[in-house]
Amino acid sequence: MNENKKNSSIAIFGVVFAVIIVLVLGILLVFKMSSKGKTVESMMKHIDVTSAEPVKASISLDDNSLYDELPEITKYPLAVETSADIVIEVMTSPEKAGKDYESWFIDVAEKFNKEEKTTAGGQTIGVNVRSVSSGLAADYIISNKHTPEMFSPSNSLWGEYVNANGGDVTIVKDRLVGNTAGLLIDKKLSYKTFDDIISAVQGGSLNIGYTNPQSSSTGMNLLLSILYAGDSESMFSDAAVENFTKFQNNIPFVAYNTMQMRDSAQKGTLDGMIMEYQTYVNEENINKIYDFVPFGVRHDNPLYIVNEAYLTDDKVEAVNIFADYCMEDSCQKIATKYGFNANDDYKPEMSFSGSEVNKALEMYKANKDNGKDIIAVFVADCSGSMFGDPMDQLKQSLSNGMQYINENNYVGLVSYSDDVTIEVPIAKFDMNQKAYFQGGINGLNANGSTASYDAIVVAMDMIQKELVNHPDAKPMIFLLSDGKQNVGYNFGTIKSSLSESKIPVYTISYTSDGDKDAMQELADLNEGASINADSDDIIYKIKSLFNSQM
Repeated sequence: MNENKKNSSIAIFGVVFAVIIVLVLGILLVFKMSSKGKTVESMMKHIDVTSAEPVKASISLDDNSLYDELPEITKYPLAVETSADIVIEVMTSPEKAGKDYESWFIDVAEKFNKEEKTTAGGQTIGVNVRSVSSGLAADYIISNKHTPEMFSPSNSLWGEYVNANGGDVTIVKDRLVGNTAGLLIDKKLSYKTFDDIISAVQGGSLNIGYTNPQSSSTGMNLLLSILYAGDSESMFSDAAVENFTKFQNNIPFVAYNTMQMRDSAQKGTLDGMIMEYQTYVNEENINKIYDFVPFGVRHDNPLYIVNEAYLTDDKVEAVNIFADYCMEDSCQKIATKYGFNANDDYKPEMSFSGSEVNKALEMYKANKDNGKDIIAVFVADCSGSMFGDPMDQLKQSLSNGMQYINENNYVGLVSYSDDVTIEVPIAKFDMNQKAYFQGGINGLNANGSTASYDAIVVAMDMIQKELVNHPDAKPMIFLLSDGKQNVGYNFGTIKSSLSESKIPVYTISYTSDGDKDAMQELADLNEGASINADSDDIIYKIKSLFNSQM
């Protein structure tokens, strides 16, 4: 009997002990997940980090074209679609084929289609409209991956660019609707001219943001205008390039897209930004805060015919009939209502050729960092939810995007699921490091849970240690994930330390059903950008991001 009581007591003690252990572990887990204001050093003590043995892999020395990764044109569906004896498509910039005040081309095309215009031979004409950003549309035309009959970018620079890179576009109308690019400067400040603004930025007394010149019409215009201001006789002289590098040296960041730039300005991070007048005049929350200072070539939305030599005479006639229709008073009144056809007194003194555009973009890529090191850690989600196509796309994105990372940068690779693995420590991105980086990519496999914020902490720790050796370097983190964090630290726990670090996080979502809000919140904290894409276009977007930031 006593023996039975003894065994029973031991059993009860064991159960109580087990319950206590579970409670303690639970309390520790809750503390880890919810405590605020932790330092990177203190958080690292509670993260299981493994350092993998770096393995080299062969890398391609071929410069794959960004055109190779263009998504299928179906990613950009027609905004207007019709049927007729002759159907011609116009690929136009989004400010003319979106919603509300950005719907001019849609309104005009629908109006044109209803009137059932005909050629001299009596064939009916219909117009389809596809909204694609000017730079991306130029890539489609140059690569022949999709060639519409008509192309209407924001400005003439893209027409020059297309023809200088093997495409074939011929001007039909120099101007469909009038517009201008501008620098937006806080009304409380006293800068009123382009030269004054550029000088203030160069002197460190003004913070402005601009968009990537390799894809943005206004960004490209700004780049060329700064070079021209530096030496109008020789745009690529030492003086002209120095004028740009002095400007670039005092830019907090180049925005991946217009939305990122506008959000930063609205939060007070920036004193100004670049924007087209038609957008500026329609956005009260912007035009009440900022003055508009026009610059560069006009954004008069020219119309080009694409590959004219390969079109039938009927199609060429149809293009010209539609072009003339766009200039009719009824169509121009719609444009004026939407904010176009303003600032006609602004007449720039400069113009730029396609070869100058190409040379400016080459100069930008070589000088955008002004000799400053970049320290970047790529954080790859290897949890079970990334299994299959998302993981394949992640690996292909990193492999194909490597060629757009400058060799002066310092790069590392981290993977994570339940725990975190340092696949490749940070090192200069020379051929040796590229081989290790590719080896790390090759070894990524999907399984387990998703400790996204633990991995961000590890990346922060790696970067902060590397900054000791390169204190003037520009740090950044790229998180490639489906956004479904479910174990480890949460955003609230790491937010304070990440904010204090000033390290921007660029987030790339690989599925349509991931936690995009969480990814956006993480990117917004330090002026990063968040890319939402599926497997059809993620590789192109990743390469574009690397091309602008690395």
